[in-house]
Amino acid sequence: MANNKFFPEINGNFGFGCMRLPMKGSEVDHEVFSAMADAFIDAGFNYFDTAHGYIDGKSELAVRECVSKRYDRSKFLLTNKLTAPYFSKQDEIRPFFENQLKWCGVDYFDFYLMHAQDKNVYQKFKQCRAYETAYAFKAEGLIRHFGLSFHDKPELLDTILTEHPEVEFVQIQLNYVDYEDASVESRKVYEVCEKHDKPVIVMEPVKGGSLVNLPAAADKILRDLKGGSNASYALRYAAGFPKIAMVLSGMSNMEQMEDNISSMRDFKPLNEVEAEAVDKVCAIFKAQNAIPCTSCRYCIEENHCPKGILIPEYFAAYNAQEAFHNWNSNYYYSILTQRSGKASQCVECGMCEKTCPQHLEIRKLLKKVADVFEK
Repeated sequence: MANNKFFPEINGNFGFGCMRLPMKGSEVDHEVFSAMADAFIDAGFNYFDTAHGYIDGKSELAVRECVSKRYDRSKFLLTNKLTAPYFSKQDEIRPFFENQLKWCGVDYFDFYLMHAQDKNVYQKFKQCRAYETAYAFKAEGLIRHFGLSFHDKPELLDTILTEHPEVEFVQIQLNYVDYEDASVESRKVYEVCEKHDKPVIVMEPVKGGSLVNLPAAADKILRDLKGGSNASYALRYAAGFPKIAMVLSGMSNMEQMEDNISSMRDFKPLNEVEAEAVDKVCAIFKAQNAIPCTSCRYCIEENHCPKGILIPEYFAAYNAQEAFHNWNSNYYYSILTQRSGKASQCVECGMCEKTCPQHLEIRKLLKKVADVFEK
């Protein structure tokens, strides 16, 4: 297995995300997690990713018991994150960070992220000088590499990376469904990373498991390839971009671990036939869309909405929610409405409908969006 092209200390380009660990009731199943960690390390991989909010703090403690206590520190790399709810002023950051080291049973973190940056979170981090504080930890040798994870629009990421060129890498959501999604905008966010020459770590490559349990027609397309699992195509898709340093997978059982290892140990990007198959899977999801919006943006660019409602983005979030029924779409709707009018604030002026090439009843559709996301 080749060393990582961006960070030589990383083995390969596949990481163990410790957000969805095996559970026994309300507790992490240490026996299964230890066996999974053993399989991961035995396969040659070494990158583990956690955060204090994962499993209500139990992820960090499980990493300590199942990884840190069981392996020499040279055998694994550990990533942790500074998350907004756990500090309210700069003076609280260092004590929290020192507790994270204790909870994880280590003396330093190989990678440390400013976590879940969006418009509001970034403002808090700026006010508390969180970036400067964490970068001081790096100067002290408590952090090897300094980065951020991101959930917002590409323009904000461009601002952050311009204001903080010391950021070494960016963790983003990227998968074949979200790549051109108007609410997530994975492609545009990735392109900002390219612009600033920042390596990318991928989260949610299988969209929280949604790209494993596919609709029957989509599943048949991938099965007809007679190759790997549905998850394997999603992982290899995400890992195939030039600036990708690492693809994380949150695994909760040994079957998932073994499947992912088989896909990523001798990594090969999707070939032309496989890439065409993934495009067909995306087309099936688009055909199932409850709102046939093409994101042409005439509705908001030709006639500016008086309430600043991001109509195409909200329709994309609605369609994703109808298709996948997971937390993700709700989260991105909340991100979008931090800076723009909510669907429920439509004044029904009808200007948007006059320029819609699809002749959508936008005013009625915005009420459906509000019913889903603003209950």
